[in-house]
Amino acid sequence: MGLTSSSTGIKAVDSGLIIKKQSESDKVVALAGNPNVGKSTVFNGLTGMNQHTGNWPGKTVSNAHGYCKTKKQSYVMVDIPGTYSLMAHSAEEEVARNFICFGEPDAVVVVCDATCLERNLNLVLQAIEISPNVIVCVNLLDEAKRKQIHIDLEKISKRLCVPVVGIVARSKRSLKRLTDTLDSLSEQKDRVSPLAVKYPDEIESAISVVEKTVSKYIGDKLNSRWLSLKLLDRDESLITEINKYLGDDFLKNPEIEKALADGEKLLSDSGIDKQKLEELIVSSIVTTAEEVCRGAVLYKKEKYDSVDRKIDKVLTSKLTGYPIMLLLLAFIFWLTIVGANYPSSLIAGGLFWVQDRLSDFFHYINAPDWLHGILVLGLYRVLAWVVSVMLPPMAIFFPLFTLLEDAGYLPRVAYNLDKPFKRCNACGKQALTMCMGFGCNAAGIVGCRIIDSPRERLLAILTNNFVPCNGRFPTLIAILTMFFIGASGGLFSSLQSALFLTAIILLGILTTFAVTKLLSKTLLKGVPSSFTLELPPYRKPQLGKVIVRSIFDRTLFVLGRAASVAAPAGLIIWLAANITVGDASILSHCAEFLDPFAKLMGLDGVILIAFILGFPANEIVLPIIIMAYMAQGSILELDNFQMKQLFIDNGWTWVTAINTMLFSLMHWPCSTTLWTIKKESGSWKWTVLAAIIPTVIGILTCILFTFIAKLFL
Repeated sequence: MGLTSSSTGIKAVDSGLIIKKQSESDKVVALAGNPNVGKSTVFNGLTGMNQHTGNWPGKTVSNAHGYCKTKKQSYVMVDIPGTYSLMAHSAEEEVARNFICFGEPDAVVVVCDATCLERNLNLVLQAIEISPNVIVCVNLLDEAKRKQIHIDLEKISKRLCVPVVGIVARSKRSLKRLTDTLDSLSEQKDRVSPLAVKYPDEIESAISVVEKTVSKYIGDKLNSRWLSLKLLDRDESLITEINKYLGDDFLKNPEIEKALADGEKLLSDSGIDKQKLEELIVSSIVTTAEEVCRGAVLYKKEKYDSVDRKIDKVLTSKLTGYPIMLLLLAFIFWLTIVGANYPSSLIAGGLFWVQDRLSDFFHYINAPDWLHGILVLGLYRVLAWVVSVMLPPMAIFFPLFTLLEDAGYLPRVAYNLDKPFKRCNACGKQALTMCMGFGCNAAGIVGCRIIDSPRERLLAILTNNFVPCNGRFPTLIAILTMFFIGASGGLFSSLQSALFLTAIILLGILTTFAVTKLLSKTLLKGVPSSFTLELPPYRKPQLGKVIVRSIFDRTLFVLGRAASVAAPAGLIIWLAANITVGDASILSHCAEFLDPFAKLMGLDGVILIAFILGFPANEIVLPIIIMAYMAQGSILELDNFQMKQLFIDNGWTWVTAINTMLFSLMHWPCSTTLWTIKKESGSWKWTVLAAIIPTVIGILTCILFTFIAKLFL
């Protein structure tokens, strides 16, 4: 039985997260860990995908919690955001720290990667400082064995004075060891105090001075030693949360104020300022992690990670890194183009067969033509077009990108592009959000949450639209095929399409760099922040997990959003094409009005009005152009040869084709993306700018190209 609406809702104190319990005896367990340690696999294995997802209040960070039951006890597992530290330098770290501190979980399970345990113990030691009920879950023991890494889990457990359990998260049987350890911990009454990180004597003296006073007022609500250290560190975000948890007057207490002043004086007399204090805290934690692992983690230096390092020398090399990235991108586009054709035709055939049956039904009941037109030829037909055009490429594209992510390649992409983004005063993580934008710009905008700096997050949000999404591929590919490659089909044609498409996308990426640099020097001035980027070990992708995650979490999510705006758009398009004013439709009048300005851009009024009406979904731009040229009242579908002839008959040249592709690459985001920008930025100002910036650049680029083309014609 899973989480249901009838479950009892218990708020995890001041963490802001509502934890769903099925009974009062349920234990709440926080699942923590670094990124890429298999935490989600552990969570899904324990909960059986029986989870509830949402957002942490006030944060753009998602959470998931699920139900897990053993023979002795039932647990609510809370999957807190993956983080390298609890020192709250990002929204993820802040959420993770706040839940462990103030969410009052009954236990904290810290998932670690067996292949880099020493580094992962930094998070374990920070968790132990906050909560005594910590279990260290060492995952990926199979990977460690393959790399000839030998870990003495018992020795590490004795040194940390907390339970340590080794697992392979993909194995259900292996996860039982973790649940058995959870049961033992929940039954244990007399517990040994966990290992305390030993700081330099000057810091220890300051902690002692503050702790004597602090412990009198907090009782057992928080770890007084950890709290004293954080108060000396003057962690403002933590102090705000402490005030919420303990009461606004806690830090205003005269005794606590005096104790803090005395502790800070001890540090100051020793020449330790805030920055030096943070450095000493971090170095002490790292040193302690090294001591815990000394003699307990053994590996052959000449063999450890040797294969990964050899691969990285190629994939992250200045000489080969960029060409491989472009070739991989071209290969993915080729697979998408080739693979999407047949299923797209199949789905279109099925959906339009349903349209014919709907038409038969409307005729059978003698429904008025206008009602049949609005509901079937307008609303349903556009919806069917969007689904048949979007679904197959996304169903291929998203899994391919998820495979690269699962294999560990995407972090290498971010590493390669870090320097170019740094030169633009931006963050290297923007490369990852760009990759997400290939599938859907809305998904790319949501992905900008991984960027810690608000300034750099805005830079990524405002420029994500220069990477063409899945919805713009059909327009780009169709025009490329008709005017520059040939509609003969076959392997050579599809390869040419993929290479040309890669070149267009490379232009979009270069535009992203240029606009990012311009914004960072004007509206969003600032220096680039440093960030920790882990290059995870290469792993064999989990095909089943990848397919499920990419289809349900990405493909259907994006398709649902697009379909929700495409249906009403179909209604509006049908009305515009069928309501006449004088001797022409509203659509024709609008196209005629826009024609003079469109000519400056090397387009015509029909093309420009098609982009405007395609605001809800980019997939419908080409069908609108066809409909307007043929003066039809509903969207039509033609093959490439018929479409090319229709376009040439209406004045298209190679200049028109290139300008249409340029404007498709650089124009306002679709409605779904703009709505996502509003939700993520919380500001109409940045949402409007996100629409204006690419549109202005697109218009100027088309005008400039048209002017240059006329000089040489």
